Amino acid sequence: MSTIRTTLHLTHEIQNADRYVRVPFDVPAGTDSLEVRISYDGEAAVIDLGCEGAAGWRGWSGGARTAYVIRTDDATPGYLPGRPEEGEWYVILGVHRLSAGGADVTIEILLPAESGIDHGPVAAPVTGVPRGSTRNLPAPAGLRWFAGDFHAHTLHSDGRESISGLAALGARAGLDFLAVTDHNTTSHHAHLPGVGAQHAITLLPGQEVTTHRGHANAFGDIGWIDFRRPAQEWVDEVERRGGVLSVNHPISGDCSWLHPLERTPRAIELWHSTWYRELIATSPLAFHERWDKDAVLLGGADFHMQSQGIGPGTPTTWVAAEDDSPEALLAGVAAGRTAIMGGVTVRDGLSTPDLFTAPVLLRIDDELLAIDADGLILVDGAGERRSVHGDRVAFPAERSAGPHYLLHPDRSIAALCA
Repeated sequence: MSTIRTTLHLTHEIQNADRYVRVPFDVPAGTDSLEVRISYDGEAAVIDLGCEGAAGWRGWSGGARTAYVIRTDDATPGYLPGRPEEGEWYVILGVHRLSAGGADVTIEILLPAESGIDHGPVAAPVTGVPRGSTRNLPAPAGLRWFAGDFHAHTLHSDGRESISGLAALGARAGLDFLAVTDHNTTSHHAHLPGVGAQHAITLLPGQEVTTHRGHANAFGDIGWIDFRRPAQEWVDEVERRGGVLSVNHPISGDCSWLHPLERTPRAIELWHSTWYRELIATSPLAFHERWDKDAVLLGGADFHMQSQGIGPGTPTTWVAAEDDSPEALLAGVAAGRTAIMGGVTVRDGLSTPDLFTAPVLLRIDDELLAIDADGLILVDGAGERRSVHGDRVAFPAERSAGPHYLLHPDRSIAALCA
């Protein structure tokens, strides 16, 4: 057993120079596991934690953990398993918040590791719940509308559910798909196909590229995106690898989007679950007015834990796709075939989508279909209003006039699309 112990005093000068402090340590040949622990005064600081191996990125847990283990055949959720390669490794400390006097951080590295690894409970598959696609919403020829959510977290970052637990919640909500977007890691990707098959739900591979100046979801099994690089590089790299990047919750407290961009990404999470706090708010629409009008519109619950009260599918994003495979769904997103629906019911303290009765607004070419929206008002990006009379009403509407959205008489938003 070899133990390396060191203490750093982090200051605002260090944070100002580089928020991501790399603390080197050597891994000798033949090492089959390692463990890293940090300790600090939680009143004086919030420190994120990550790992960079001699051969590349190994994982991130942000502020959700103060320790991790990497073994040849397993790793703490958030980190990639595999024999620790010989060479110089780095403990990554993300200096998120510091008191005026700074903070001491003690780092302890154990070679080999001595602690166990917990992947959380395995949830029983949910059966007998109809999925949103069985609503059979009108779709272009050869396509079908699938119901899902583009933003959710697990134990692989700061969520409280295992991947299995999250999949069960999505299936119980009637979703056809659910994107798993843990922060600054791809450690969950390898588990998604198997767990998704067990619960009969498509689990889309994603990662939330997370910084103090804004977050973005990178969708697709495209490898890790370096959040420490300028945001324009995220846009370019995700596109080069064949994925889809979406700016997340662009107006959301201290997580709002501040990164400068020369070219915007393909998508934007226009309806984040925080909109439910005030459904008559127009700030997301105001942001869109100053954004790329061709951006694909997505919705995300940003689910972390059941106690927050916001369940998967709150809101629901519908995607018109050939099937519910990850490839087909992301092709549908890239083509702009999305619609967002806000109708929910609260069950046992957790919101769940009204997939079969809530109003929905769908785009099919140059026409909009308002479904189950009798008595609502259709509004376009210029503020022009049209009343909906009937349960299935078609309106001519150019995409360039969007976004288009349905309002209840009390001015609260019900649904939107391009």
